[in-house]
Amino acid sequence: MTDQAHDPDSDIPGKPTSASRTTLSHIMTHNDTNLLGTVHGGVIMKLVDDAAGAVAGRHSGGPAVTASMDEMAFLEPVRVGDLVHVKAQVNWTGRTSMEVGVRVLAERWNESTPPQQVGSAYLVFAAVDADGKPRRVPPVLPESERDERRYQEAQIRRTHRLARRRAIMELRAKRAAEGLDL
Repeated sequence: MTDQAHDPDSDIPGKPTSASRTTLSHIMTHNDTNLLGTVHGGVIMKLVDDAAGAVAGRHSGGPAVTASMDEMAFLEPVRVGDLVHVKAQVNWTGRTSMEVGVRVLAERWNESTPPQQVGSAYLVFAAVDADGKPRRVPPVLPESERDERRYQEAQIRRTHRLARRRAIMELRAKRAAEGLDL
């Protein structure tokens, strides 16, 4: 672990992971269900985006918008009456963007059993100013070995995101040059 920001050229002081970490909790009701009678994935995704957005705004000190959502995994169904906890933290920061990792846990509202992980996701947020233009974000300062691992894994995901985007753009340019997919 390091006690300095990961970006040595940054003139913005770094913030520790714990400074913006948050948990959003919500009891699932019949209004949240899909046709199978379990909680709709879109309801969970909105909770994930809400929690991640709060973390991104806290870390960046202002507005942040969702740029992408990666690897949304639904591990177990969520049922009516479940108390859902959405835990989010900043895993990585760039100049104007940050990756937020989210874990979704569920427990029966009326039982004392431990919560079970039911989902996870990674979202990328861009910090914006009042005009919607990108603005700098503070570097994240991992505080534990787990935070450091999350930071390193986030760098791998970022590399893959950028490579995927570049490959798609190259394919589209090639197909356009060939007169295809117009």
